[in-house]
Amino acid sequence: MASFTSNGIAYDREGQRGDLPIVLIHAGVADRRMWEPVWPALSEEQDVVRLDLRGFGDSAARPVGPVSQAGDVLEALSEIGVDRCHLVGASFGAGVAVEAALTRPAAVASLVLAPPSGSLLEMTPGLRAFIDEEAVALERGDLDAAVEVNLSTWVDGPHRHPDQVDPGVRALVGRMQRRAFEVTHDWDDVEESELEPPALARLGEVSVPVLVLSGGLDHDTVHDAAGRVVYEVAGARRVDWPQVGHLPSLERPADFIDLLREWIAELARTS
Repeated sequence: MASFTSNGIAYDREGQRGDLPIVLIHAGVADRRMWEPVWPALSEEQDVVRLDLRGFGDSAARPVGPVSQAGDVLEALSEIGVDRCHLVGASFGAGVAVEAALTRPAAVASLVLAPPSGSLLEMTPGLRAFIDEEAVALERGDLDAAVEVNLSTWVDGPHRHPDQVDPGVRALVGRMQRRAFEVTHDWDDVEESELEPPALARLGEVSVPVLVLSGGLDHDTVHDAAGRVVYEVAGARRVDWPQVGHLPSLERPADFIDLLREWIAELARTS
């Protein structure tokens, strides 16, 4: 069962305390359940935290005032005694992780962006078309269609048919995305508190080690974001998995665990 911070953010924490914790921030089509395939192995070796961003999973309490996802993450970590950590963000969660690092640099030891998305994306015609299609489905109350738009866009991606994707991954993401729609169905008047200037314009301020993981079957706008991070963040490293889409940790969980192990071990050797 999840624990909750005083501001209503649900989280799990497992593993032996001592080393810097690894904090996992989920994608915008997901919640903390997306980390289940990597959770048992990671929590055997590391102090690991996974949380639900506000409006996702069990973080279902309607906010008072504007939502700041990065602010919620930082507040929740402070409450549970995590003063510094390695932040691992998937998609939308990667944008939140970067915003957290820009807001409170001392709290973040490193960033893993797998892949960079959310606030790190430039608006493109394709991305606008997705947003509009999702909005139309939600406006008519068709959650099935809204979920399918997200599965088609973010799980299948531009280069695969649904039958080319692991059905278990598709089903899990569908459940998580539906949950987010159900939680936020009456949040139309809730405002988002945005970082100013935005994270995309401040990548050069990121001063911690950064690892970028990209899937070769992902959208061009995500590849552009990955390239921009590597170009603008000093020392940032990029890893590409050619036959993977937008959610590499779900498609190749064992390899993702190995990647995190190697990343953390290298940082420990060079610190």
